[in-house]
Amino acid sequence: MPEMDMNTPVGTLVANDPSLARVFEELRIDYCCHGDASLAVACQQRQLDPEEVLRRLNQSEGAPPDTRNWAAAPLTELCDHIEQTHHAYLRKELPRLEQLTAKVAEVHGSRHPELNEVQTVFQALQAELVPHMMKEEQILFPAIRQLEAASQPLSLPFGTVQNPIRMMEHEHDVAGNSLGKLHELTGGYQIPRDACNTYCALLQGLHALELDLHQHIHKENNILFPRAVAHEGELAR
Repeated sequence: MPEMDMNTPVGTLVANDPSLARVFEELRIDYCCHGDASLAVACQQRQLDPEEVLRRLNQSEGAPPDTRNWAAAPLTELCDHIEQTHHAYLRKELPRLEQLTAKVAEVHGSRHPELNEVQTVFQALQAELVPHMMKEEQILFPAIRQLEAASQPLSLPFGTVQNPIRMMEHEHDVAGNSLGKLHELTGGYQIPRDACNTYCALLQGLHALELDLHQHIHKENNILFPRAVAHEGELAR
């Protein structure tokens, strides 16, 4: 691994080496919604020793078998991957988690009142993500595919591709805030001693949702979106 620069954005570090995401997850460093923050700033925000963080990053074991460096993939292939992997996961998992949050809050809410807020926050997150995916699939991703296939500037109905991208990034920030709240309310998804199997399944599911959304948003904010903007600029020149 090449020597790391503390001024490099954390999202860029993960885009160049996806295995680093695991270290950032463990340290609770936001490499997706706030991936434009430098490594130095991210360490400062989390009150972490930069030298220790560098040591952890340099000792990363390498990418898991199913991780690909999407920074080098065609934009169309990346759009397809996001839809077929992350969007498909959300469409399957969100309804299941909706039922679990309601059931667990009803049964355990008297002993764990934070579960009522967990249900409220999750419902808001779900209400944000479902139309968000539709806007990407019906508006933004088709435009990105058109840009990649074009040999000259395109006349897009929304002007520049940067306009819907800015909207998607804002919605990512909202989703990221909800994820942070769920993490806080559940104590980092720690399972209480009195938790039943359904309660355990909920916390495990919410944790998996957080990890998947971090990867999902990272691939868009730090790889797909900046590359699409750059490609549009190249066509204009």
